[in-house]
Amino acid sequence: MSRSNRAVAVPRAPWLLIVPSLVLALFIISYPIFNIVYYALHDVSRFGQIRDFSGLANFYSVLSDPVFLSALKNTIIWTFFVVTGTVLISVPVSLVLNQDFYGRGVARTIIMLPWSVSLTMTAVVWRWAFNDDYGMVNVTLQRLGLTSGPIHWLATPEYAFPVEIAVGILVSIPFTTTILLGGLSSVPGDIYEAARIDGASAWQQFRRLTLPLLKPFINMAILLNVIYVFNSFPIIWVMTQGGPDDSTHILVTYLYELGFRLGRPGQAAAVSLVMLVILFAFSVVYLKLQAKRGGSAEGDLA
Repeated sequence: MSRSNRAVAVPRAPWLLIVPSLVLALFIISYPIFNIVYYALHDVSRFGQIRDFSGLANFYSVLSDPVFLSALKNTIIWTFFVVTGTVLISVPVSLVLNQDFYGRGVARTIIMLPWSVSLTMTAVVWRWAFNDDYGMVNVTLQRLGLTSGPIHWLATPEYAFPVEIAVGILVSIPFTTTILLGGLSSVPGDIYEAARIDGASAWQQFRRLTLPLLKPFINMAILLNVIYVFNSFPIIWVMTQGGPDDSTHILVTYLYELGFRLGRPGQAAAVSLVMLVILFAFSVVYLKLQAKRGGSAEGDLA
């Protein structure tokens, strides 16, 4: 028998070593999902006691709730503006921090410091800063003569949500900047030297070299930030708890209120499944679109 016709022996030892951790990982991932689906399809008391099978009743109740529809719209607005603002600010910040200048290490440390603080504590500090009577923002504006009296930032629907979006952008910059700095450190400096010799301006170098080479890291930052911001709970809950008049609720705060304040675990489980489907669909579509764009770009270069 020729060597090419011989059956290739597949070693079993590596698979046997992987199986225990693989089974454990599948259990850790699948059990919570199964539990949430089970809760969403049953009538559950506020103390977690499973009652009768209710089918899709929890989903019908949630989808017909005006607060859910408002929270869904707010979640889309919240995620889009926080992620967009974070990436737009983090790109120039990472470009500056990537330059060789005196005190660069200190500047990088200052940028990363907010990342080491608990998000809940950060939200508490910003809630104090926007306090109506003694908040730093109102006091500063009045001393500068820009306002004649205190502004009710967190008690006015027109102001509360934009303020929380701004805070969400600020707390997301360190993480995004770290990802982009990692991407910039992998870009060889020789290509910039060659571009300068060819007469390329700083804008042309950024548009033709930096941005295309940084694109995979930007895509990674966008995807991770969407997942992180979409599920971000502390900022909105600590600052306004979804108010005033439910105007700042997003899906995760609405879920928390259903499960722990109103005592409706079944409906809360239904909301969590809706969130899971939305994030999964976004991730699949976004990755496919980026793969197609990457393929077409490679074809154009070829």
